[in-house]
Amino acid sequence: MGDIDFGGVMEEVVTSEEFSIEKAREVLKDETIVILGYGVQGPAQALNLKDNGFNVIIGQREGETYWDKAISDGFVPGKTLFPIEEAAKQGTIIQMLLSDAGQAAAWPAVKKCLNKGDALYFSHGFSIVYKEQTNVIPPDFVDVILVAPKGSGTNVRRNFLDGSGINSSFAVYQDFTGKAKERTLALGIAIGSGYLFQTTFEDEVYSDLTGERGVLMGCIAGTMEAQYNVLRKNGHSPSEAFNETVEEFTQSLIRLVGENGMDWMFANCSTTAQRGALDWAPKFRDAVAPVFEDLYNSVKSGQETKIVLEANSAPDYLEKLTKELDEIKNSEMWQAGAAVRALRPENRKQKKS
Repeated sequence: MGDIDFGGVMEEVVTSEEFSIEKAREVLKDETIVILGYGVQGPAQALNLKDNGFNVIIGQREGETYWDKAISDGFVPGKTLFPIEEAAKQGTIIQMLLSDAGQAAAWPAVKKCLNKGDALYFSHGFSIVYKEQTNVIPPDFVDVILVAPKGSGTNVRRNFLDGSGINSSFAVYQDFTGKAKERTLALGIAIGSGYLFQTTFEDEVYSDLTGERGVLMGCIAGTMEAQYNVLRKNGHSPSEAFNETVEEFTQSLIRLVGENGMDWMFANCSTTAQRGALDWAPKFRDAVAPVFEDLYNSVKSGQETKIVLEANSAPDYLEKLTKELDEIKNSEMWQAGAAVRALRPENRKQKKS
């Protein structure tokens, strides 16, 4: 464990070499880890913990797809898979990995199951930071901790299986036992984190909600659509527009950025691309900066939380979501994308076999 210089700012970082999986096993040897919710993060964290030798129980609503998924992944009803409240009663560490709206709905039942010295674990600061809206207010006799992987559940699992691990942030909101930080770091390593960096519940949720709506998902989706539409309007074919907008970005350039940084990617492109990117990047930055300011303020004020809780709690939420996602899937841009992906060599080989 030590401080790392991030562009002149020192931050505490813990790597898997410094806090080994053996140490994590020692710290958590007497713990029963209950994962509530087998949707997005639940499967990855549960399977990584299980593969690392930890005692894991799943809590999930019976009769749902996720219950069946847990069974297909090797969890056994009545032994390692239970309804939410029944599972929560058995845990010393309760990992709240239900959706944010689901956490609010399940909280009254979960709260009754907490015992003195238990740990309440989150992978998102949402429920705690916006407690006035979620009503998730932990009792004072438990540790309240956070490990937030910086990636989807799919990549948390993939990175674990390929041995690379995924970056995660960690935070302690309430330290009742005096061992909350040690528990947190042990869990972070146990779920497969390559390294952990310190944050707070507030900073995690503000950055996460901004990132999801911004560069990570919302902004990139909207920007891709805008460029694709301009190219199509000017006579370019769907294949050309998609390749120049999405395929080259996802299959080539973003990999170079991930490996060595934006400057390295610029340096390893044509001089024409370099000059154009360097000239236009500040224009895009200045154009979207006011949007990001509005976004951050909406996150911090709780407006985004209000929207999420209302939308995700509606009885017809899944029906509306499916309709929205189908509109994207069936658009010309992403139909072109499906055709382009099918032409990738690895996909052609799979089709032949």
